[in-house]
Amino acid sequence: MLAVIKTGGKQYTVEEGSVIEVELLNAENGAVHTFSEVLLIAEGGNVKVGNPTVEGATVEAEVIGNIRADRVLVFKRKPRKDYRKRIGHRQRYTKVKITKII
Repeated sequence: MLAVIKTGGKQYTVEEGSVIEVELLNAENGAVHTFSEVLLIAEGGNVKVGNPTVEGATVEAEVIGNIRADRVLVFKRKPRKDYRKRIGHRQRYTKVKITKII
């Protein structure tokens, strides 16, 4: 069974047992999180497409933990003004394992 969910302004294609990294969720490690915005469900040749979401469909996931991405360096500079600024950023994500597609 395959589903397309929407969370954090992005869409993810998921299957049962898959592990994905989504935008930071407000959930504890080991907790069960339910994604209610399911855009598509496909099982074999049977495909249900939502308008915009499939009614009554949910995807349950177990929260594995919060992680941080690699550092991205931002460097600002203005010529002839002796202005230089270096900033680093690390985006935070939540790693989840899909347990059920209902």
